[in-house]
Amino acid sequence: MELNGIITKGVGGFYYVKTADGAEYECRARGLFRKEHITPMIGDRVAIEKSGGGKGYLIKIFERSSSLIRPPVANIDTMILVAAAAEPEPNLFLADKMLVNAEIGGITPVICINKSDLASRSDIEEIYGLAGYKVIAASAYTGEGLDELKSIIKGRVTAFAGLSGVGKSSLLGIITNEKLETGSVSEKIGRGRHTTRHVELFELPDGGYVLDTPGFGSLEVEGTDAGELWKYFPEMRNAAGECRFRGCSHINEPGCAVKALLDEGKMARSRYESYTELYEKLKQKKSWEK
Repeated sequence: MELNGIITKGVGGFYYVKTADGAEYECRARGLFRKEHITPMIGDRVAIEKSGGGKGYLIKIFERSSSLIRPPVANIDTMILVAAAAEPEPNLFLADKMLVNAEIGGITPVICINKSDLASRSDIEEIYGLAGYKVIAASAYTGEGLDELKSIIKGRVTAFAGLSGVGKSSLLGIITNEKLETGSVSEKIGRGRHTTRHVELFELPDGGYVLDTPGFGSLEVEGTDAGELWKYFPEMRNAAGECRFRGCSHINEPGCAVKALLDEGKMARSRYESYTELYEKLKQKKSWEK
């Protein structure tokens, strides 16, 4: 019997598929996927063939609407990028790398500033507000912003991302009514200890799924090159067409409309610095690394 469902977890070559009736099946992938060099991802919409005893086989993977390379997840509608108002201090360059990867993957990003009970971060709100992103101040401790978060993710597939210690698991535990493992921030180094063991979708009480992604400390931008990078900075997209020179890198050329955005205060300096650093890193990539 053939059923449609979604892959919620993958462990040791087994894929756990939840079907529309709420049942979960432990599945192996048919050999045809290996022949076609297709690897199933968490979030894939699939067809399975039951084999009895709550087990089955993946027989088809439906077309993906979006995807990330690391972690390998598919069909994500929204990425909630969680930063902490304090402890640990936000790493804006790492946040910008995550946002670029979301843009490349066709995923809508939302910024969530957690631990807002500890500090106000109007600076971060301004930086990403200028970029056109929705920014939510939240607190797993006081409940601030949680209703807004729930309304955004209802009925959608949402990835929560960010450095360890920012409170992703605490937020997810409240939203999903699940007890998730959480970590504390090391006082010596000011960074969180990573606690997420694998990528897994959790079903929401009001519809939709969320997943907590593993730490992104070594995340690199993939799926674009230096010349196309500007397309994944929303505040640069409209201005880039107004530059004096075609193919402007937005680094040193005169008459650059993106540089004018900086002068007019319409793009945050930290965002432009992230762009230039990523541009140089992508330029230095060897052709076989792209």
